[in-house]
Amino acid sequence: MIDQSDNLSLLFQVSEVVAKSSDLEEAIIQVMEEMAKKFGILQAFLTVLNRNSSKINIEVAYGLTQEQKDRGEYKIGEGIIGEVVKTGEPVIIPHISDEPRYLNKTKSTSKFEDEDSFICVPIKAKNEIIGTLSVKLKYYSNRSFQNELQFLTIIASMFARLVRSRQDKIEELEKLHYRKLREQGLYSYNDRITSLVGESGTMQEVYDLISKVAMTNATILIRGESGVGKELVASAIHDQSSRSKLQMIKINCAAIPEMLIESELFGYEKGAFTGADKLHKGRFELAEKSTIFLDEIGDLSPNLQVKLLRVLQEKEFQRLGGSETIRADVRIIAATNRNLEEMILKNEFREDLYYRLNVFPLFVPPLRERRGDIPLLVNHFIEKYNRIHGLEIKRISSTAIDLLMTYHWPGNIRELENCIERAAILSTDRVIRSHNLPPTLQSAASTHSRVEGSLGAILENVEKQMLIDALNLSKGNISKAAEQLKLTERMMGLRIKKYQIDPAIFKKFKIT
Repeated sequence: MIDQSDNLSLLFQVSEVVAKSSDLEEAIIQVMEEMAKKFGILQAFLTVLNRNSSKINIEVAYGLTQEQKDRGEYKIGEGIIGEVVKTGEPVIIPHISDEPRYLNKTKSTSKFEDEDSFICVPIKAKNEIIGTLSVKLKYYSNRSFQNELQFLTIIASMFARLVRSRQDKIEELEKLHYRKLREQGLYSYNDRITSLVGESGTMQEVYDLISKVAMTNATILIRGESGVGKELVASAIHDQSSRSKLQMIKINCAAIPEMLIESELFGYEKGAFTGADKLHKGRFELAEKSTIFLDEIGDLSPNLQVKLLRVLQEKEFQRLGGSETIRADVRIIAATNRNLEEMILKNEFREDLYYRLNVFPLFVPPLRERRGDIPLLVNHFIEKYNRIHGLEIKRISSTAIDLLMTYHWPGNIRELENCIERAAILSTDRVIRSHNLPPTLQSAASTHSRVEGSLGAILENVEKQMLIDALNLSKGNISKAAEQLKLTERMMGLRIKKYQIDPAIFKKFKIT
């Protein structure tokens, strides 16, 4: 058990160790040894979040072999450690045996030890979760876990500076490693992937998958949130394939009315319906011996799902109003931001079609999980809009970068690009500064500022920002923005008028 006198004594020792040490491992091991002697800790380990790859790895461990330590890799949200990184909240497990979230990935807990207790606390730097500190203790019925929790939380805060330094070093070494491999021609990232920007670990994995699958004819399902660049990934796959000499055919399944999409996909014969005065080739015919990209595949109607399944299974289709069977030598790449698994359970998407499409799944990470790529993306967009608009932006200020790095990016890269284009146009001194960025990036959450003013004024400001966010994501489409906010178009119109918002400004920025 940990009492207050022991707490103060050990905290004093920890503060001295941290003050004198510049090495995380050396400092942690010293502290863990003292904690083990005084408080009966069986194991302790510190994890660090890699912001490039979104993986959490055990960096320093007490009571674990090197092999056990190497097994300690977690994803955000995975197990207790992943949950603590995701939520920023500590977790106390009185009995390991009673907790399914305890994954024992290190394989360091035997069946004889599963009555032990486990505590995991977050390590934070400027309100950002950068890692965790965990301990396994012998179970005692009269142990005061709140006391231990408070103690570990203080210890974790003391180590934040060293953990941040280790985090920066890990990420920089990773970037240098990938860059060196690419320079030596040993890494699978191909220089022809010019449409994608990023050097983070998660993007390196995407590049690797692209290079492995591009030269095959496998059907690919690209998953990811809206705005992450799924179409660019599809283009990169096609550009590296044996079909790259022909143009990739693209179709957005959500953008074409249901009554027209069948004829767009499969074509129609002359006289198939009123107004069909000549034969019309569909996208599948136009994509013969090339690639067809089906964006928003989750929006296909049940009838179209059946027809697409036939193309995938039999490699053939018929034009609307025709009886001739047409063979299709077409590579299919589909994409969606919807949860197809949930749609299957609701009978909204065919399970057999799902398995035909999901031959080679490829996930594109959201921007908030690859924040290390933001400076690269910013430079890319500055160069792009310097060319397009004839601007001469030289750089972006550190305060503006700080805002970009702390924002949550619900619109992903698409939103970032819009922000940079807007800021570049507004800049008056060839530098993008924080005041050039949209007000949505300068909220209390992203600037760590305190909300002041009357409740009514605060609520109005929040409502206005929500309207702006919705209009930004819908590219100025009032109907879509109203739907997103669960408002009628009339209510949306009244609020737009109230706050003097011009929806047209959100249509000016090109979205790719």
